[in-house]
Amino acid sequence: MEAPLAERIRPANLEDYVSQSHLVGPTGSLTRQIENGIIPSLIFWGPPGTGKTTLAQIIAQESKRPFYVLSAINSGVKDIRDVIEKAKQSGGLFTAKNPILFIDEIHRFSKSQQDSLLAAVEKGWITLIGATTENPSFEVIPALLSRCQVYVLNAFTKSDLEILLERAMTTDVILKTKKIEIRESEALLRLSGGDGRKLLNIFELVVNASNESEILITNERVLQIVQQNTVLYDKTGEQHYDIVSAFIKSIRGSDPNAAVYWLARMIEGGEDVKFIARRMLILASEDIGNANPTAFIMANNTFQAVATIGYPESRIILSQCAIYLATSPKSNASYVAIGKAQQVVKESGDLPVPIPLRNAPTALMKELGYGNEYQYAHDFANNFVEQEFLPDAISNTTFYEPGNNSRENGTREFLKNRWKDKYGY
Repeated sequence: MEAPLAERIRPANLEDYVSQSHLVGPTGSLTRQIENGIIPSLIFWGPPGTGKTTLAQIIAQESKRPFYVLSAINSGVKDIRDVIEKAKQSGGLFTAKNPILFIDEIHRFSKSQQDSLLAAVEKGWITLIGATTENPSFEVIPALLSRCQVYVLNAFTKSDLEILLERAMTTDVILKTKKIEIRESEALLRLSGGDGRKLLNIFELVVNASNESEILITNERVLQIVQQNTVLYDKTGEQHYDIVSAFIKSIRGSDPNAAVYWLARMIEGGEDVKFIARRMLILASEDIGNANPTAFIMANNTFQAVATIGYPESRIILSQCAIYLATSPKSNASYVAIGKAQQVVKESGDLPVPIPLRNAPTALMKELGYGNEYQYAHDFANNFVEQEFLPDAISNTTFYEPGNNSRENGTREFLKNRWKDKYGY
C-alpha cells in the first residue's frame, strides 16, 4: 500500500525540518542539546501536524540512539514495561546514550500508565519524548512532568506551509513526475489550519482527483474536492478549533441557544468532555470573573464531574454549565488587569519591593529596616489604613478597572471609599 504524501516526504534531518525555529533554529533552545547528544526527557506540546513525531525521530537519528514508539491510544502498562525492558537491554551497561521512548498522545495515558514510566525516566533507562495536543499541566501527572522539559510547538506559518507544498512537488517520487501548477493557494492554506500533515493530505487528495496531464490548483477546485471528501466534525483539524471558538464566543455573547447548539456539535462529534469543560473553566474567569464569582465554581465543579462521569450523562452537566455561563453577567476586568500588570513588569523590570513590605526573618534584615513603617491593617478602623504597596516607580498605577455590572459596581464603591482619589475609582 502506498504511503501518504506526508509520510513520503517526512524529513530525516534537521536541515530539512520545517518550522519551529525557536526550538531547532540556529539559536534554538534544542539545537545545542541535539548537537551535543545530551537529550533530556521531553514533552512536545502543540497542535496536530506541527512536526512533533518527526522531531522526535530526528533527535533519535542525530544522537544515534535506539528509538522505540508507543501510541497511547492502543498501549497499556504491559506494553510500556516490555519496551522499557528492551530499552534497558539495547542501552547496555557501557553506553551513555540511553534509548529514546517516544509516546504519541501521551495525554491519553491514565495515571497508572504514566506512573509506570517514572522509574525508567528517573534511573535513565530511557529518554522519554512525549507528544501531546493538550496542556501537559492538566494531562500529565506532576511526578512525570517534573522529570521532563516541556517545549511548545507552534502551528505552521503561511511561509512554512508554502515550503511544504514546494517540497512536495519537487522531491516526492510521485508528484515530481506530474505537471502541477498552483495558481491559487489560499484555500489550501486556510483549510490546513496551520497543520502541515493536513495540508499535504488535502494537496494529495486534490492532485489524485485529477486525471489530466496538467493539474491546475485553484481555490474553487480545492473547495469542490474537499467538500466532497471531508467529514462533518474533525476532532483534530480546523473544525475542532472553529467550533469550540464559536461555542466560546456564543457564551461570551450571552446567547445560550447558540452555545447549546455548538456544544451539541462537539458532543455528536465525540469531542473529549474534559476539553469542553476546560474551555468553560477558562471562560468563567476570563469573561465573567468577579461579575459572578460563582460561575468559576460552577465551571470547576463541571470539570470535575464530567471527568468522572463521561458520556453520555455528562452532556447534561455540560449543557447546564454552558447555559449558566451564557446567562451570567460578564466582565473581563480581571483578564485585562493581569495583562496590564504583566506589560508593566516587562517594561519596568524587577522593581525593588518597598522597605515596609519586606520580610525580616534575620537580625541583619531588621537592622537594615526591613518591615519598618509597615502598618497592620487590622489595627485600624474598618481593617484598613492607606499605605503604599507598589514600588515607587509605578506608584498609583491602576491595573484593575471594575466592570459595569451590579457586583463590580459595588466593588468600585468599596475601592473608592478606601482609596479615595489614589487610583481614580
